Amino acid sequence: MARKIWDIASKVIVWTLVVFSVFMAVITVSTVATADKNERTIFGLRFYIVQTNSMSKSESNAHLDVHFNAGDIIIAKIAKDPAALREGEIISFISANSESYGETVTHMIRRVETNRDGSTLGYVTYGTNTGTDDETLVAPEYVLGVYVGKMPAIGQLFAYIKTTPGYIVCILVPMLLLLLYNGINVVSLFRRYKKEQTAQMDAQRAELAAERQRTEEMLRELMELKAQLTQKSDTSGEGDKQGADTEA
Repeated sequence: MARKIWDIASKVIVWTLVVFSVFMAVITVSTVATADKNERTIFGLRFYIVQTNSMSKSESNAHLDVHFNAGDIIIAKIAKDPAALREGEIISFISANSESYGETVTHMIRRVETNRDGSTLGYVTYGTNTGTDDETLVAPEYVLGVYVGKMPAIGQLFAYIKTTPGYIVCILVPMLLLLLYNGINVVSLFRRYKKEQTAQMDAQRAELAAERQRTEEMLRELMELKAQLTQKSDTSGEGDKQGADTEA
């Protein structure tokens, strides 16, 4: 019973480690390949790690449906027509603000500024947590995508993985545990094989010994039968000789 429980528990632990390791590998590879890289997309989606809490939930924006915090990864879909966005949409764009110039920022559109002909001049954006408008208009050509979702805290996990302790805990240790488990399994299988091989050889020796004993018994029985036949033949010969002497 204890052996069965240990087998089940070891399988659960191993599969947990496998799933965790695969998950870490996928997250690491996909994040390294796509996160915060404007030229990289997956099915028309871009991924950005949130750096500040300008869009986190507060009393002033609690009525809004969308909030995200520093360390989250947001998903932005490439806009088919960057000049056709509307008030209330959340967009990722290349910032022209003095404090974040050239960086990717994700804020909500407060209003749309238009030219005299009605074409879009740019967007006034703001962080819903602060309520403060960004310094400069966001021109349509600087819009990178429209917010469609988020992965909470994944960015923090990725940032932790990039540190030495994070790499050791999340990647190195699980891989070493898997290698150790597989090594123990190999040794266990080898010992089991040797044990089965030894048992098989012992069984063969026992069978040979039993066969030898049967052969010896058969030989002994044959020798006894031969002796009986020889004795019977000698007795019969003496009787015939006595009968001949009597007739004479």
